[in-house]
Amino acid sequence: MNTASTQDIVIEVLQRASSQNPEVLKPAEAKLREWETQPGFYTALFNVLSNHSLDINVRWIAVLYIKNGIDRYWRRNLPNAISEQEKQSLKQGLILNFSEPVSQIAVQRAVLISKIARIDCPKEWPELFPTLLQAVESPDSLVQHRAFLTLYHVVKAIASKRLIGDRRFFQDFTNNIYSFVLNLWNTFTELFLGDIMRGASSQIVVTNLEKALLTLRILRKLTVFGFYRPYQNQDCMKFLKVIFDRAKIALQCRKQLRDEETVELCEKFIIHLTKVLISVLDMHPFSFVDFIQPCLEFTTYFLFTADGINFLFERFIIQCFNLIKNILLCAEYKPPKIPELCKHQETLRANEVKINFFQANTLTEICRKLVSHYFILTQDELEMWDSDPETFAIDESGDSWKYSLRPCMETVFVTIFHEFRDALAPTLLEMIHETNCIVSPGDTQGILRKDAVYNAVSLAAFDLYDEIDFDQWFTNTLTQELKVKHNNYRVIRRRVCALIGRWTGIKLSPELRPALYECVINLLGSDEDMAVRLTASSTLRHAIDDFEFNSDQFRDYLDSAFNLLFNLLKEANECETKMHVLNVMTLMVERVGQTIKPHTDALIHYLPRLWAESEDHNMLRCAIVSTLVQLVKALGSVSSELNPFLLPIIQLGTDTNQSAIVYLLEDCLELWLTVLENSTSMSNELLQLFNNMPALLEYSSENLRLCLLIVLVHTLLAPDLVMRTHGIQVITVCDNLMGDMKNEGIVMLIRMLEIFIRSSPSLGCETVFPILPRIFQKIYEGEDYPLLMSMYLSILSRVLLSSHDVFTRVLTTLAQVHNETDEAVLGKILTVWLSKMPMVSQLEQRKLLGLALTNLLTTQSRPVFERFGTVMVNILECLNDMEDSLLVTDGRSPTSYEDTDGYETDHDQRKKQLILSDPVHTIVLKDYLQSQMYELRNQIGLPHYEQLLQTVDADSISQLKGYITL
Repeated sequence: MNTASTQDIVIEVLQRASSQNPEVLKPAEAKLREWETQPGFYTALFNVLSNHSLDINVRWIAVLYIKNGIDRYWRRNLPNAISEQEKQSLKQGLILNFSEPVSQIAVQRAVLISKIARIDCPKEWPELFPTLLQAVESPDSLVQHRAFLTLYHVVKAIASKRLIGDRRFFQDFTNNIYSFVLNLWNTFTELFLGDIMRGASSQIVVTNLEKALLTLRILRKLTVFGFYRPYQNQDCMKFLKVIFDRAKIALQCRKQLRDEETVELCEKFIIHLTKVLISVLDMHPFSFVDFIQPCLEFTTYFLFTADGINFLFERFIIQCFNLIKNILLCAEYKPPKIPELCKHQETLRANEVKINFFQANTLTEICRKLVSHYFILTQDELEMWDSDPETFAIDESGDSWKYSLRPCMETVFVTIFHEFRDALAPTLLEMIHETNCIVSPGDTQGILRKDAVYNAVSLAAFDLYDEIDFDQWFTNTLTQELKVKHNNYRVIRRRVCALIGRWTGIKLSPELRPALYECVINLLGSDEDMAVRLTASSTLRHAIDDFEFNSDQFRDYLDSAFNLLFNLLKEANECETKMHVLNVMTLMVERVGQTIKPHTDALIHYLPRLWAESEDHNMLRCAIVSTLVQLVKALGSVSSELNPFLLPIIQLGTDTNQSAIVYLLEDCLELWLTVLENSTSMSNELLQLFNNMPALLEYSSENLRLCLLIVLVHTLLAPDLVMRTHGIQVITVCDNLMGDMKNEGIVMLIRMLEIFIRSSPSLGCETVFPILPRIFQKIYEGEDYPLLMSMYLSILSRVLLSSHDVFTRVLTTLAQVHNETDEAVLGKILTVWLSKMPMVSQLEQRKLLGLALTNLLTTQSRPVFERFGTVMVNILECLNDMEDSLLVTDGRSPTSYEDTDGYETDHDQRKKQLILSDPVHTIVLKDYLQSQMYELRNQIGLPHYEQLLQTVDADSISQLKGYITL
């Protein structure tokens, strides 16, 4: 690409690429993709980027395409790599000046330089850092700012490299520039703080504040990743020490600011100071030991004193709480119970600092302040509850609050309470006593205080196990508070409900469960506040998911609970709410089983509508599919009227050409399996659905086990039909996959093959033929894994018992591969078989192998005659092991096959029927051996027969005579 002659064309295409019109945009993007590998393209883009007179959107597109090109074509070993000459030109141009006027483009340009630096520094771009360090001292404020911005992104990129050589380079680099950057940071920090105190203009404050923030970000990366042991560097320790004073002054200055942009920037500076502390604490805990005391003093002053609270803002509160939490949870600060076993003295010192700081009076103040100040529902929260109770309930319990204040302070409370339980338990019990009376509905503050105390008791439930008689509290106080229906009391009702849910699985007597169910049902009614109803549904979930849950005890409440949940599901507007309620109903169906049958009609008729409405909500659809799985299990045999709804869902979620498969696959496979297990017969729709399976087997190894299980269950539903329509295709796919499968996958595959053969012996052998040479080859080679070897031998034995023709064809195929005779291949297989057979431990498999060996006796095979003595000894061991204990008698299957975990399906019945035709359970081994020995004597004549018997040792002959007549 000739840059000079095509510059205008490139600009024109970039202009079209910035269009909002798809008809203009797409051809332009295609043209740019076409030019990506053309020499000179990135130089042309850089010229566009450097031309400040061009439209901002055009320059924006240019810098983005350069950035993408670096990712794809900068490394010299990549296809279509950018030439060394063009790369050198780009690098020189990028650091030629730092006067980009547009902030957004300046950031992208800095990122672009950092991407190159990560690949080329230091060897291929030695001039980068000297140029940057020279630019940051420029008298031009804009150039200096852009240089700092670039230096930050370069440092960030280099710091992320993890190879030993790269880390050593970054440590050397840090040692060289740390003092220089620290001095710059001190200068800019003092300037912007002084500007605020003097009442300077916002523009002047922002200029120095931005530079202070950028140098602080650079210092953070250098401090955390540039030192192996930060405590060994004096400048680093000075920096960490001064953070606390700088943060205090910055917080005071923030109070004087009026301009919103400046306030936001100042808050970022303060937050980043705390990020430095948190990063050093996490990455270099022993270097932080000297700062535990000042850090705790700093955070507790601002969080828990009347003076400090005046300077707080939400993000700073979160950071302070995180500092306290991380200090308490730091593993390096927790000594072993025996101090002499402690590996680091710093661990003991850190623990001593913690213990000395958290004295009883300090802990009491912290606990009381957390509960009485931070746990109190705010006016904003109450207004949100009033305007949108559903969203309020979802937010407080969901991931959307992950980074917000309430879960952060609750985590700190739990951490402190668990660490200092003995000191804090009396304080919290005292607070319970203080609020242990029925609050007047008109006393809003009293209601909020009680809500906060109950929240604390809920959070500390495990640590208060021995301190609270919850049964008495539940009976005498909590149930009475739930009966107060005043609107203001919804706060108490909701919190009491959550408290009961928390303690249910910890300390609630089984005989009080009925009272609990009554309380919850009373709170699920449509006349109750939506947030309270949702909390009640969560409490019900805790109750029925508890290991002490008794379905018989719940039976009288099932109808009301299920119907009220169903009404709540219909009334909910938010997708997350519907998911939550649906999950509770699903769990209920799972726990009560078939008892739910009379109550499911309304839900079954509603789910198709909910499915249609949730087209854009994949997670809700996953919840619907999970519900359907449990409903099908509870209902038993799948009714014909349910399939028209179920099968299209399974079709959508298992079609590899549909985008929904990403979300729905696992749940839809589970539903497919459940539908098959509970189907009485094969239908055209089920058969058609199976067209998805071959592609699914190759789609994802994560779900291979479930896919193979579906193949197994599907086959057993109509063996001959399935094997004729899909058998060869499925087996061919499995044959291609088997070489890459782990042992667990192969075990599942072998079980599936065994079902093919057992369900229709002759057709099954023909169907699995494509994969049999691979299995016989494994035996031929002597597979080392005993479980796999026993399963391979089982398949061989079933083929032998079912079809001598297929068995012979497999031997012939293997003989051609090894350029040997069929007899030679059989001989080697038989040698491995006889040597490995004693390691087969399952009785069913041992008998199967014994039957197959017995079958071989009359095949007139020289390899069998050559090993006759060993063959007979292995058959004798089978006879000694089982004495035909595996036989089916009176039409009943062996006990080991009847364990269905209390959930019996139509598939279980089909498995039992399969057992009735299995040679292992229908043939008497000693009778079969007797018959084969008679047949063998007739085939070869008495003299040869007696010669063969002479190859068996006398003791074995004696034992054999106890079973058969020789």
